[in-house]
Amino acid sequence: MNTATTTIPVAGAHHGDHHGHHQPSGVLRWITTTNHKDIGTMYLTFALIMFFVGGLMILAVRVELFQPGLQLMRPEFFNQLIGVHALVMIFAALMPAATGFANWQIPLMIGAPDMALPRVNNWGFWLLPPAALLLTLPFVLSLFGIGDGALATGWTMYAPLSVQGGFGVDFAIFAVHLLGVSSILGSINIIVTIFNMRAPGMTMMKLPLFAWGWLITAFLLIATIPVLAGAVTMLLADRHFGTHFFSAAGGGDPILFQHLFWFFGHPEVYILLLPVWGLMPHVISTFSRKPIYGYKAQVYAFMAIGVLSVVVWAHHFFTVGMPTPALIYFMFATMSISLPLAVLFFCWIATMWRGAISFETPMLFALGFIVLFGIAGLTGLVLADVAADAQYHHSYFVVAHFHYALFAGGIMGVMTGVYYWLPKWTGRMYSERLGKLHFWLTAISFNLTFMPQFFLGLAGMPRRIPDYALQFAEFNAISTVGAFVLGFSQLIFAWNVWQCAKGGAKAPAKAWEGASGLEWELSSPPPYHSWETQPQVA
Repeated sequence: MNTATTTIPVAGAHHGDHHGHHQPSGVLRWITTTNHKDIGTMYLTFALIMFFVGGLMILAVRVELFQPGLQLMRPEFFNQLIGVHALVMIFAALMPAATGFANWQIPLMIGAPDMALPRVNNWGFWLLPPAALLLTLPFVLSLFGIGDGALATGWTMYAPLSVQGGFGVDFAIFAVHLLGVSSILGSINIIVTIFNMRAPGMTMMKLPLFAWGWLITAFLLIATIPVLAGAVTMLLADRHFGTHFFSAAGGGDPILFQHLFWFFGHPEVYILLLPVWGLMPHVISTFSRKPIYGYKAQVYAFMAIGVLSVVVWAHHFFTVGMPTPALIYFMFATMSISLPLAVLFFCWIATMWRGAISFETPMLFALGFIVLFGIAGLTGLVLADVAADAQYHHSYFVVAHFHYALFAGGIMGVMTGVYYWLPKWTGRMYSERLGKLHFWLTAISFNLTFMPQFFLGLAGMPRRIPDYALQFAEFNAISTVGAFVLGFSQLIFAWNVWQCAKGGAKAPAKAWEGASGLEWELSSPPPYHSWETQPQVA
């Protein structure tokens, strides 16, 4: 059993004054703040705004795909929407949301007064808005006849298309640099905070699983972001300075870009998911009224996934003509990740086994996550098979698979965490009725959107095309209807969060009956400086 996530005796916790310490007020407070809770709130708010921006882009794409034929837009603009949608959702919505959780929760959960490097923390956030502006500005400029629009190469920016593309590629390159610097600053801060600021008595093997998930994530970001930065810098040099890193005509190799990109791009999947996998046991344990099952097994599984994630990158391009030994290695290495992931699933299910389960909103989202992310894992095994991937590569089967991983896994995981910790953050309870309505609408419409895309992929429909054969029409129509229900049901989420923050019922310090961990020992909302006197962990 894990002592870190059961109820921890605390001595000397000082709850302080909620409004003391003369922090600035108004706009200046948010610009200059170094408080981990303020910065966490800004990350989460920014992520929510960009989630809706990316969502609107893809709804425009789904309108185009509702029927065969070109309805609303030129193919070039269609491709721009798809590429920028992906970059916005990954870099400007999911990653900032996960970093917002880290800022809010890690100091509360480990008994620290704040993050270790508060000014670095402030800088890490304020690099994000200009990066988001760089990603989306080319759309606006094209309305005034400046340039030819945004990135149109897909989010992967594959050469040689990106070498020849318009100035939207340059905007994306600089945006990726800013986003990467932000991620590295956040990662260094998290590592230093976890290693140096834990409460007395909290050994590494008493660390909350959420902190473990983020610790592995932070090391992955520091290992892989510089590789992506190098790749896009080489791309910039090919575009403007006469180099030929990725140009076959000049002796370069476009496949080199794919290797560099996916050395970052595959660990990125786990960068997005590990924080969610870390928070999931806390939620499941709370609403099952049982201690977390297999704490050490989950920690070692996180480590194994972290190590394996950086040695399997080439399964994203099995079809480029790699030698057979490389194909076999990457196939088996990719499949091997399913083993530690199976350990996590087993531990989550075992935590619920014979528990006194109640189905509040966070638990509903956690259960939905387990079922839908399980589909992502199983279809990932199909894509890891070299022979099968030859048929499914660049088809809608892949689109469906990664949305089951990154929407059902990433975004629904984030929503699980928001619903779980929102009463702690705001000191208010949200509407359970709206939360449950949001869950059921999201779960049903998500499957309505993406399940048909598995069948479209099996039937041979390639992705990133604005027009298609008549045989694909029915499933595309169903998918578009599902996408609109899915998109508009997220307005319920935003409204529920807003109503909670503005004045829901008062939340107690321990908002959920079965909750355990240091964060629930503090008042709701926590004082400005979370732990002025560090607790003693017994």
